[in-house]
Amino acid sequence: MSKKKCDLAGAAVALTGGANGIGRATVQELHRRGARITVGDLDIEAAERVAAELGNGPLDVVVNNAGIDWIGPFLDKPLEAAAKEIAVNLMGTTIGSQLALQRMVPRRRGHVVNVASANGRLPGPGSSVYTATKYGIVGLTESLRLEFRNSGVQFSLIHPGQIDTAMLSGTARPSKLVPVIGPDQVGRAIADAVEHQRFDVWVPANTAIGGRLGNVVPRAFYEQTLLALGVDKIALDVDLDARRNYHDRMFGDTQ
Repeated sequence: MSKKKCDLAGAAVALTGGANGIGRATVQELHRRGARITVGDLDIEAAERVAAELGNGPLDVVVNNAGIDWIGPFLDKPLEAAAKEIAVNLMGTTIGSQLALQRMVPRRRGHVVNVASANGRLPGPGSSVYTATKYGIVGLTESLRLEFRNSGVQFSLIHPGQIDTAMLSGTARPSKLVPVIGPDQVGRAIADAVEHQRFDVWVPANTAIGGRLGNVVPRAFYEQTLLALGVDKIALDVDLDARRNYHDRMFGDTQ
């Protein structure tokens, strides 16, 4: 049975991580479809500020998008940077989801969109803590979908692959089988997920193959396939000088 299309025209939307990249592209796409949008940026209080700006009015959609990624060898990673990744990526999504549900459940309507990553189901050597936070977002969102299955609230879980944003600066390009796409494609996928009430969304769609392969093949074959696709090169072959500007902006003194 096909689901009824949700019209975004006039919908009240709150989004975190909206200054650049996927967030900015999503804001532009939602605005194009007629949504009214309140935007926060990266820090853990962004979702609370967005909720405060909306006052007591209805909240139709929340997009928890804010995320940061310290890339490099795990043994060189400052624990302060790891703590900030967990705070922004996982705690920010947790807070945003709870604030959204507090407003949506009493109205028995609304849509929570949590932006994870292909790394939410695929290992990311050289980006291990970021990967851990995205696995956490997957578990959080799947659990909330079941817990609130009779609430009238919808959920979407977004898995972007390699997206051409500042987050990829200084990283190696993987196999041609793992394409790098623009953030506008993710913005359209998020808007489509809300309009058509889709839960598990991969961008591009073919990246889902890698995410699901580990469930059906032996571990050794799975890992060799990932290595053949170059997942170990994306972050471990990073040019730290080329990445310095991104790390300075996102992590400051914690790096």
